Amino acid sequence: MRQATTEDAVRIAEIHVLGWQGGYRGLMPQEYLDGLDPGGARLDRWTRSLQTADWAREGTLVVASADGEIDGFAGFGPTRDSDDDARRVGEIRAIYLRPDSWGQGLGRTLMSATLRQLADLGYTEVTLWVLDTNVRAQRFYDAAGFSPDGAAKVDESLDFPLRELRYRRPLP
Repeated sequence: MRQATTEDAVRIAEIHVLGWQGGYRGLMPQEYLDGLDPGGARLDRWTRSLQTADWAREGTLVVASADGEIDGFAGFGPTRDSDDDARRVGEIRAIYLRPDSWGQGLGRTLMSATLRQLADLGYTEVTLWVLDTNVRAQRFYDAAGFSPDGAAKVDESLDFPLRELRYRRPLP
């Protein structure tokens, strides 16, 4: 486990797309998932994010296999929700693995490291948003000590609405 660098942007963008294509199959229009491209805007976004990360409050961690190839990443920072205190509540903004790495314990390792990093930064709680239909992800978050806190939102930034639930847990 280590902090991501700008040199990791290409691999993170690839894993982000593969994670969406594998994890959201059947939950989003297939045409949309098939059209995702790890290059272009997504790569630009990750490059900018990694260049400007302020490790005093936010960042991205990567988990690598024994051969050094990046298998997954998690992005985190202060909450973006207006009903929470960003000095006290952190947010896991993304956590993805290559689908062929699922079921090997890497997700648990990545989640544990991310929670430790958030606690080390002084956050006392952490939230994340998950699709209301993504039962697999909800089970993963439940096992990591998260539970729904009652907040929900509809993301209409794509050509179709996505209903999301907020999950929350305390940090040690």
